[in-house]
Amino acid sequence: MSLYYQDDHVTLYHGDCLTEHREWLEADVLVTDPPYGYNVKLNGSRRGDTRGGHSPWANTAIANDHDLTARDSVIDAWGDRPAIAFGSWKMPKPAATHTVLIWDKGLGVGMGDLSVPWRPNWEEIYILGKGYVGHRGSSILTGHTVVSWASKGREHPNMKPLSLMERLIEKCPPGVIADPFAGSGATLVAAKNLGRKVIGVELEEKYCEIIARRCAQEVLDFGSAS
Repeated sequence: MSLYYQDDHVTLYHGDCLTEHREWLEADVLVTDPPYGYNVKLNGSRRGDTRGGHSPWANTAIANDHDLTARDSVIDAWGDRPAIAFGSWKMPKPAATHTVLIWDKGLGVGMGDLSVPWRPNWEEIYILGKGYVGHRGSSILTGHTVVSWASKGREHPNMKPLSLMERLIEKCPPGVIADPFAGSGATLVAAKNLGRKVIGVELEEKYCEIIARRCAQEVLDFGSAS
C-alpha cells in the first residue's frame, strides 16, 4: 500500500484513505464520490453490460458500502473546509450540507422500481463549506451523459462523466483537490484537465491501474465518462 502514480498534477495512493494514507487531508478542496451506504449488490441489468455476456460487476458489492461510516469519517476528518460529495436521497445527507445539486443523468440509465412509471435518473450532490466561485447557475445539472455499458468504455460501476466533474471543480476555491475515494479517476482526470493539482486514494488496485493509465495519457483525456 503505497504511492501508486504521480505526475505534475496527480498524486495517487493505493490503500485505505482512513488508516494508511492521510495525505489527502493536506489538500484544500474535497471532491469525491464516496460509498452511498445502502449496501447495494450490483448486477448485470443495472450497472454493466448484459448484451453478449455478463456484467463485469455482476454479484459484486461496492467497498465500504454497508453503511455511511466511510463517508462520514472522511467528512468529519475534513472539517469545515469546502467539500463536494455525491450521494443518494435514500440515505441521510452529510450534517454540514448547505446546498444540494441534482445531477440529471438522462433517461438512458437505471430501471429502478418497475411498479412505478418513473425512472431513477438523478443523483444528489452535496455542497459543504464556503469559498465557491463563478457565476450563479441552476442547481440542476444537465447534459452530462453516463456511459452505461462496459462494452462502450465503462470502467467502474459508479462512473461519473468528466464533463460533470470539470463543471464542479471549475466552481471550487483555489488550491489542491482531494479525492479519497478515487474510483476510476474522474476527479483526478478532470482536475488535471483544468490544470489543478489533485491527491487521490483508491482502495482497490484494479481501479488504481485504470486511473494511472488515464492520467498517463500524453493527450489530456476529454472523454465524457469517468
